[in-house]
Amino acid sequence: MAIVYILKSKTAKKTYTGSTTDLDRRLHEHNNGQGTFSSRYAPWKVIYTEECNTIEEARERERYLKSAAGRKYIRKHNLIPA
Repeated sequence: MAIVYILKSKTAKKTYTGSTTDLDRRLHEHNNGQGTFSSRYAPWKVIYTEECNTIEEARERERYLKSAAGRKYIRKHNLIPA
């Protein structure tokens, strides 16, 4: 099982979209400076998740959510709270 997730910074108006097979571990990494982008805006909280059958499907969904069409989908469905 793989997960696509969206994080929201608790200190800045930033979001991060990613995919993983271990969300707890990945969130810990984001919050402990183990990512170039995410370390600048920590701490993070999970605001959205989607389960996928494989990591490949999760990465494909991640790419979609990062695209212009995906960002429109996120806004349309209010996946990121204000």
